[in-house]
Amino acid sequence: ADGELVQYHYGLKDLVTILFYIFIAIILHAVVQEYALDKINRRLHLSKVKHSKFNESGQLVAFHLTSMVWCLYVVVTEGYISNPQSLWENYPHVYLPFQVKFFYLCQLAYWLHALPELYFQKVRKEEIPRQLRCIALYLVHIAGAYLLNLTRLGLILLLLQYLAEFFFHMARLVYFTDENNEKLFNVWAVVFVVTRLFTLTLYILVIGFGLPRVENQALDPERGNFFSFLFNNILFRMSVLLLVCLFQASVMWRFIHFQLRRWREYWNEQSSRKRAAAGAKQPAKLLKRDSGYHENGVVKAENGTSPRTKKLKSP
Repeated sequence: ADGELVQYHYGLKDLVTILFYIFIAIILHAVVQEYALDKINRRLHLSKVKHSKFNESGQLVAFHLTSMVWCLYVVVTEGYISNPQSLWENYPHVYLPFQVKFFYLCQLAYWLHALPELYFQKVRKEEIPRQLRCIALYLVHIAGAYLLNLTRLGLILLLLQYLAEFFFHMARLVYFTDENNEKLFNVWAVVFVVTRLFTLTLYILVIGFGLPRVENQALDPERGNFFSFLFNNILFRMSVLLLVCLFQASVMWRFIHFQLRRWREYWNEQSSRKRAAAGAKQPAKLLKRDSGYHENGVVKAENGTSPRTKKLKSP
């Protein structure tokens, strides 16, 4: 009221809020599954493996699209894109606007709800380690940005990550409906490379140039200052940037290896199809027939007698 701006800080009560929204996420997950994905699955008649992957990608497409639009709205209205210096100015960003805090709590609730969903969805044992690793990485990064007061940087990184993930899972859905349609995978490849470049540039900008210029360089956990004094040390700053670059390089290497394998399989399939088509176009060879004519599958001579020599019976 009267133009008063209310801001928020994290605390133990956040755990109760996250627990509440975990139940909300489970309900929304069931609604999307029953009223959208199950109906599509009944029409496609997919195998068990494709059925599981289709459900996973369908849920993540809905989540990534919602989170991407929501995150874009937050960063635009808060001015983080129009003013990149706000990502590190006045660090630590202890007090948060309501929509920033609510976004982070909902993100944590969604990825925590994914743990019981592994049981509800009856995920195959072979897929559980991969999904647990993915859930753990998201939880560590989102909770780390929230608790270490790097929420502004975390919002931009989440926006870039969700953009690439949305195109990947959308391409999987299209591929399951039509296996000959792989155009969206090419779009995802371009988006993935662009987002990796933006992510690396953002890390260098914030870690290499932004945080070292913060006025308050003293360690002050009570005020939420955890990093400024560390990034003032050039050796530590270069070590962190080197680790970031190595991690992004490993991600790009895995991506390039995946794309090369995919293109090799595609060209092998195309070459096999061409060979099959060329073999079908060759004229059929004419079978050489014996002289005479055929009657009931037996070759007869022209005068009607059998071409075989008769065996004389002994008297």
